[in-house]
Formats: sequence, structure tokens, C-alpha cells
Amino acid sequence: MPFLGQDWRSPGGYWVKSDDGWKRFEFYRREEEEESSSHRRQPELGQLQEESQENRIIGEDCEVIVKKRKKDHFNNNTKTQYFCQEKWIYVHKGSTRERHGYCTLGEAFNRLDFSSAIQDMRRFNYVVKLLQLIANSQLTSLSGAAQKNYFNILEKIVRKVLEDQQNPRLIKNLLQDLGSALCILVREVGRCVLVGNINIWVCRIETILNWQHQLNNLQITRQMNNRTTLSDLPLHMQNSILYRFSDGLDIISLGQVTSTLHMLSEDRRLWKKLCQYHFAETQFCRHLMLTENGCVDWKLMYFTLQKYCPKKEQYGDALQFCRHCSILFWKDTGHPCTANNPESCSTPVSPQHFIDLFKF
Repeated sequence: MPFLGQDWRSPGGYWVKSDDGWKRFEFYRREEEEESSSHRRQPELGQLQEESQENRIIGEDCEVIVKKRKKDHFNNNTKTQYFCQEKWIYVHKGSTRERHGYCTLGEAFNRLDFSSAIQDMRRFNYVVKLLQLIANSQLTSLSGAAQKNYFNILEKIVRKVLEDQQNPRLIKNLLQDLGSALCILVREVGRCVLVGNINIWVCRIETILNWQHQLNNLQITRQMNNRTTLSDLPLHMQNSILYRFSDGLDIISLGQVTSTLHMLSEDRRLWKKLCQYHFAETQFCRHLMLTENGCVDWKLMYFTLQKYCPKKEQYGDALQFCRHCSILFWKDTGHPCTANNPESCSTPVSPQHFIDLFKF
């Protein structure tokens, strides 16, 4: 009975069960043809050797042509999805004869649908942070297909920022880290750690510089309409909005809009709440910043603490990991869980935890 599957003896193919055991379908068919031809007129020995050698050469040429077509198709369609996008993946770390022993970071990055995730406002910051962590430490561990997917997603992010005019500072930091990492890999580390031709990486560096130039020249267009603006809101509502911010740079940027917002952004209680949200009280004593009057300068202490201590990460939506099934999935898509209470087995996965899952 023929079947098609990922067998441990080959990348996969048709297999047929014969009297001598399981055989590849191509070889089994060739043997049948040879057996049927043996009942016919026996050709001369010299002619038989010549035909077998000619068939072998033709077979090798066909195999080379097929591989070249696949390679050319992949190289000419780098912006298309060459792999299947899935809603969830199984993070397997065991080893069997029928399956390779682990799931790599590049495989997970290809199979999970990050291209659609950047269109969701809740997941945008999550994907950007993941790309930044990969650029800083894991870029060389990605396969060639995963690296192409990485830069394709990055191009979509840059295009989205240029069109929507939102989160430009976040993408500038990502491109800055990626450009620095690539320069170190190309110039200092050497070509041996890079997958692909060195000219491809030089072209990618030039593309990153072009993206940075476009973002630096980005002009935020002011919307002219008669709708209610932020400055039209009551003072207590503007103050409440500032307390919802979790990034100090966003507070400073908003404070530059109007004089009223600037006054509200300099409130000591606002920066104290921000410090208490991101850092522990034991860290305050190590980096205590005082003013000339002896009071705590919470604004200065916030920017000092973030240099030495990691800030608390906050995302609207993140990947989930099921401890019972060892499956990564997005929360709204779910996964086929066999636990009695699937929600109790799922935990959110931070971008750093996502990378740590594939470290063996």
C-alpha cells in the first residue's frame, strides 16, 4: 500500500510494500519495468550498458534541473510565503526515528503568522520587540528561509509605519540595533557566520540605511477637522491619559504638544508612579536621585534606572504557551488542547521567553 509521509529514511516520498520489504516507488516501478523487459528479447551486452549509462546521466541532469528550478523559484519570489502559515505549532524537544529531535527558532518564526500579527495593533509592539531581540543575538542562528522571512516582515513594518505615521521611534530603535549588528557581522566577525552571499548582506545594509533615511524625513501630517482634540478635553481627563502611559519618552513627546500638557507631564507624582510600576523599591536605594532641595527627582531617577534595570514589558496581546500540550499559539485562535481546563495550562510568552524556548 503506497503512502506519503515524513519517513526517517528520507525527506519523504512514495513507498510501496513488496515481497522484499518497503521500497521507494520510483525504484519499485523501475524494477517492474526491468522484470517485464527481461521476458522480451535480450539485448546485447554493450547496448545494455550504453543505455543504462545514458539513463543515469539523464536522471542526474533531471535532478539538477528540478533543484535549480526550485531554487530559482524561491529566489525570484522572496516576498511570497514559501512556507505554510499556521495558527499554532508544537514545540517538540524529544527525538524519534521518524522525527527530528527539536523545533528551531527559524522554523517557529516561519510557521507562526507574524506577517498578519503586525496588522493587529495589540500585537505590533510584541512582534517588533521579538525582531529586535533576534537582531541583537539570534540573527545568525536563523536559516536562509527564516532570514528572508525576517526581512520581508521588517519591510512590511516599515511600510506600515510610513503609511500610518505611528510608532516611528520604535522602528528607528529596531533598525539602529539591526544595522549595528549587521555591520559587526560583516566587517569584524567575518563572512563564515552569514548564510548566503556577502553581497546580499551588503544590499540589506543599504536597504536598512534607506529605511532609516525615510523615517528620519517622515513628516507627521496634522489632521485638519472639526473633531474634538486632546487639548479640548478637561484638565483631569488629560492628566488621566498621561497616567496610562508606560514609557517615559512617550510622556515627554506628548508634553511637547501644548503648554498645558507640558505642565502635566512634569508632575512628580506621575514619574513616581511610573518608577513604581517598572522597578522595585530596593532598586530605588541603589540609584537615588535628589534635587537641590533634597527631594527625590523621580523623572531623572526613571531614566537612570532604565539604564541598569530592565523595565516591565507590557503588550496588548502575546503568544501563549500550553504547558500540557507544549504548543505555542495566539490567544484568539486557540489550539486543540486535551487538558480538562485548558485556560489554566496557558501562560503568556514574552519575546525573550519565546527565544529561550528554542535554546538547547
